[in-house]
Amino acid sequence: MKITILGAGAWGTTLARLLHQGGNAVTLWGHIAEWLDEIRQVGRNERFLPGIEVPREVVLQGDLPRAIEGAECIVVAVPSQPFRQVTRCLGDFSGLIASVTKGIEYQTGLTMCGILAENAPRARCAALSGPTFAIEVARDIPTAIVAASRDSSTAGQVQQLFSRPAFRVYTSTDLLGVELGGALKNVIAIAAGTGDGLGFGDNSKAALVTRAIVEMRRLGVACGAQGETFTGLSGLGDLMVTCFSKHSRNRGFGERVGRGEKPADIAASMLAVAEGYPTARSAYHLARKHGVVTPVIDEVYAMLYEGKNVAQAVRDLMSRDLKAE
Repeated sequence: MKITILGAGAWGTTLARLLHQGGNAVTLWGHIAEWLDEIRQVGRNERFLPGIEVPREVVLQGDLPRAIEGAECIVVAVPSQPFRQVTRCLGDFSGLIASVTKGIEYQTGLTMCGILAENAPRARCAALSGPTFAIEVARDIPTAIVAASRDSSTAGQVQQLFSRPAFRVYTSTDLLGVELGGALKNVIAIAAGTGDGLGFGDNSKAALVTRAIVEMRRLGVACGAQGETFTGLSGLGDLMVTCFSKHSRNRGFGERVGRGEKPADIAASMLAVAEGYPTARSAYHLARKHGVVTPVIDEVYAMLYEGKNVAQAVRDLMSRDLKAE
């Protein structure tokens, strides 16, 4: 199959390798010509995926219309904030689109496939989400993920396309739940990292993750998702790895918040986006829209966007009215 990947970061590059291994003709699009030239020269994406070879057969393309010309499948791996702008060119595309971006658009409350429904109405859309750090997938460390689409045959096609001996793909028809799980867990990971920055221990993080999955599920169900999805790979699975792993950008972002750095300064210093930062704002307003109680999300939002003192946020979270579990 002729496949174009939009986004030449760590995840886009990793999926280019994986899909090339499956015998597909792969084009990798990136918007910064200098970065593409570096990959051509050294054969690796050293900025985002150091030490991992990029197959010479992968076509590197900086022109977006040329990149998608003739593609049968498009994988969208750009950050959530430019997602709508980048995908505006897909209005006439009628093939398969797989989004691997985890976020919620602030202005509309839409997930990424919600944006694709508007920008690419003729396409068959799916989301690919789960506990998948790019560097581990690139090293062929066993990994499991879920392909979700409202159409089961589309989910099955994505499953077959991406499955590899070390990359196991499950399917789901709860597209909204899978996307919300992948987005919301990044907000919780910032909270987990904040605890790390404050010097908290395993008790604290275990309690946070346990209560957070309840919160994620509550908000997801209010939006129309299936509750059980949040105990699967795109919910609990992704939440655990993002809250505990040294590879997690969102956990690392939160750790710096816990040590006293300003969120805007942290975001400006990072090469790759910590999606939990913009998603915290989107999730907070989504919860208000649906009248859902989200204590952890609320405190993360207050720390990141209202300048709330980190220690006070913890005290307020721990001193809420006592209740049954």
